[in-house]
Amino acid sequence: MNSLSCTEFCCLFCCPPCPSKIAAKLAFLPPEPTYTITSDDPNTFNLHLNDRAEFQYGQKELDCIEVTRARTKAGCNIAMMYVKCTPQSKYTLLFSHGNAVDLGQMSSFFIGLGTRLKCNIFSYDYCGYGVSEGSPTERNLYHDVDTAFHTLRTRYGLSPENIVLYGQSIGTVPTVDFASRHEVAGVVLHSPLMSGMRVTCPNMKRTYCCDSFPRYEIIVLY
Repeated sequence: MNSLSCTEFCCLFCCPPCPSKIAAKLAFLPPEPTYTITSDDPNTFNLHLNDRAEFQYGQKELDCIEVTRARTKAGCNIAMMYVKCTPQSKYTLLFSHGNAVDLGQMSSFFIGLGTRLKCNIFSYDYCGYGVSEGSPTERNLYHDVDTAFHTLRTRYGLSPENIVLYGQSIGTVPTVDFASRHEVAGVVLHSPLMSGMRVTCPNMKRTYCCDSFPRYEIIVLY
């Protein structure tokens, strides 16, 4: 975790001292967007990566990426990316990415991962990340993943038994929450968070009401 200056520390705990606000300031680090999305019509979107995306492939691979947008329950339009590495693949990973990155930065990784695993990858930017609207909060994470799953089901016609949830770091928070509420083909947790306080106190025996992202309790329950 990045160190905080005295001024930042005071602002953090006087904002007011609400756990959700503190968690948001500590947990979410959206980078400067590495892409833009333009639209020719309401159903067609075009991806434009900038130099910060550091795309490692050529036009052929770029043509395999489809982007779209959808509105969440919180009223925010979020960006989504479908990387069709293996069009005939049985499975698609619903990938919830880690912190301090956006879809543009992850695009090369998605192509490499999908090619190796012979599957397709669908991902989304959380509110406040990339070109997604709104602000990143724990509650918005849950709305974001719900919207991404709904888009896979309706726009692309995928069945739950063909969708594997993949969560990385902060992305394990919406992944675990969604998996506790819906049947899917499988769940992969990459560097999962047990809870906010357990990041610095991993041997903590109980979950306190002021803790954020208490995924440990859900994992133990299910």
